[in-house]
Amino acid sequence: MADSRSAKEPVEIVVLPCSGLDKEAGSASREIALLLSEHGVPVVCPVLYERSPKRYEKELGSGRLVVIDGCKTGCASKLAADRGLKIAKRLTVTEAAKKLGVKAGKDPHLGEALRNQLPALVEQLLAIETPETSAPANAQVSFSDPVTYREFGVDKFVFRVPDSGYFFNENDCWARVEGTRARVGVSDYVQQSASDMIFFEPPKISAEVSIFDEVGSLETTKTALDIICPVSGKVVAVNQEVVEAPELINEDPYERGWAVEIELTDFEDDRELLMDPHTYFDYLKQKAEKEHKELYGG
Repeated sequence: MADSRSAKEPVEIVVLPCSGLDKEAGSASREIALLLSEHGVPVVCPVLYERSPKRYEKELGSGRLVVIDGCKTGCASKLAADRGLKIAKRLTVTEAAKKLGVKAGKDPHLGEALRNQLPALVEQLLAIETPETSAPANAQVSFSDPVTYREFGVDKFVFRVPDSGYFFNENDCWARVEGTRARVGVSDYVQQSASDMIFFEPPKISAEVSIFDEVGSLETTKTALDIICPVSGKVVAVNQEVVEAPELINEDPYERGWAVEIELTDFEDDRELLMDPHTYFDYLKQKAEKEHKELYGG
């Protein structure tokens, strides 16, 4: 692939790559970072940055941060989040390679098939859009279809789970998917277990999130908890009704009590890690019965 940019041409981004070299995707992450450095892009060593963050203050202050994760574990993204860094663009090598028809292997050596795709991945990162030129997300999704539910009881508690259209993770958070969008929230089980919601702190609009990232936090009269995102994508909306009245989550957790709306980036892959409503219903029933037995016996 011909490169239209000359080597060492400065680009106003800074890159934080994955440090894992145990699999091919981690090795590819390192190679992409090295190719970006040939275009004048500063590279932040994750190991050195974790030990001495001040070492990279100048670089991180002068460009938009691009994170390269080898896989969905997202070590580089988590490091950035722990340090409070704003991520302008994220590349997950395994996902990007799959879209190009290449499967990253378990062997740490970089194979020819993936190596040949590295220039294309570098071009994607060099072509990072500014917020002013980013294409607007599809705003035509209404989430207005009626929702029907299944119920089960454990002692005095009755828990509801939607019949269709929702996907769940093991953190009891859901994604209601319509087209390229998903609304995200917490389950009826969470709102009953956590008690009265008193505060919702949302993420920033345009924040990029990966599956299992935090996408807002809740405070209740009993505890504080994070909303663990079931999907990957960009935050395009926050439910201001819930910001102003968090008790909506208690009153209607699956519909009016949604927390954020996400423009999906790779739901086909995310879906493999989620439970459909019927699987979640069985999972939750067993979980609730086991917890009740542990607490009260019988």
